[in-house]
Amino acid sequence: MTVQIHRLPNGLRIVTERMPGLKSASLGLWIAAGGRHERPEQNGIAHFLEHMAFKGTRTRSPLQIAEAIEDVGGYINAYTSREMTAYYARILEEDVMLALDVISDIVLNPVFDPAEIEVERGVILQEIGQALDTPDDIVFDWLQEAAYPDQPLGRTILGETSHVEGFSREDLFGFVGERYGPGQMILSAAGAVDHDAIVREAERLFGHLSPVLSGTPEPARFAYGEKRQDKALEQVHFTLALEGPSYREDEIYTAQVFATALGGGMSSRLFQEVREKRGLCYSIFAQASAYADTGMTTIYAGTSEGDVGALAELTIDELRKAADGLRPDEVNRARAQMKAGLLMGLESPSSRAERLARLVSIWDRVPDLEETVALIDGVNADKLRDYGSRLVSQAPVAQALYGPVGNAPRLDDLRARLAA
Repeated sequence: MTVQIHRLPNGLRIVTERMPGLKSASLGLWIAAGGRHERPEQNGIAHFLEHMAFKGTRTRSPLQIAEAIEDVGGYINAYTSREMTAYYARILEEDVMLALDVISDIVLNPVFDPAEIEVERGVILQEIGQALDTPDDIVFDWLQEAAYPDQPLGRTILGETSHVEGFSREDLFGFVGERYGPGQMILSAAGAVDHDAIVREAERLFGHLSPVLSGTPEPARFAYGEKRQDKALEQVHFTLALEGPSYREDEIYTAQVFATALGGGMSSRLFQEVREKRGLCYSIFAQASAYADTGMTTIYAGTSEGDVGALAELTIDELRKAADGLRPDEVNRARAQMKAGLLMGLESPSSRAERLARLVSIWDRVPDLEETVALIDGVNADKLRDYGSRLVSQAPVAQALYGPVGNAPRLDDLRARLAA
């Protein structure tokens, strides 16, 4: 499998990887235009744009966009994250150029029909309502807000209802003009693909674009914050976050191994101690996520009103114990889980295309798989102990809770217990 990268004169990057034996491919456009690139009054517009991409272009109606891909058995979709918006398709080998044509069309030639804007505005408002009715989803938005208050990185991707209700056609075109430049775009493809053919077609479709000076997003500042929302639910949804490394730091692998050992599976400390031995919850996990300039280790659990105090304190105790030192078998298991997840994901062209785009956006290259595996294998007990010690003694902490939260400890109390 060979990764090839090409940059057009206007800055658009193209990365492909041919996977021998496959008859299908995944192809998409990843654009550095996510939630953290919005000004306060624009909050939610990146996600609104993602929805509008499928609502018609100068050459295709909404139905024709869907039919173009589905008539050949393919699949097309998009998503918005805090740092990216992606438009992608999964197709058969002979339809790769069709997918590229459709994706370029929806990104470069939207019409933003006023009637369709109103329809999609209603859809997004329904999506916001659904998120508010899904406690184990919305609590993570609130945790993000508590960790990064009054910052683009702390705002919801869906946007505030008041913003969504007010976005105009001119607002949409304005954000595209600000953020959808060729230098912010990565065209990524994996599977049954021909790199040279994709480069030639990309030059035809995107070569005319002029660079856009979009600026860099506001630097993130992890804060000590707490958000509690009392509501008569069956469970308290408990989340805790501690600041961690960014994805540009090698220590991100240490953070991920630590989080996996702490709460990454059924054999993890939190699952065994909190659920299996004490029966304090059904669901509990820890994970390490990262952005360009910051990161966070997050713990989540759902529990009853009467058990939330015991659960929170036990979670802090297990975090402290893990920071004091993980057993060799725990370290080996966590590293094996990470490597298996990485390697299994690479069997999918969709996962591989997304990984290519992400790595090019971070490093402007795609590190060899062996390089990544070596970084994971290089995480040892000493690195984990050093990282864990700094995590519990120095890292800022944020907390968000949703449900009957009256018995839940305050963040000050948890921080004191963590530092004890």
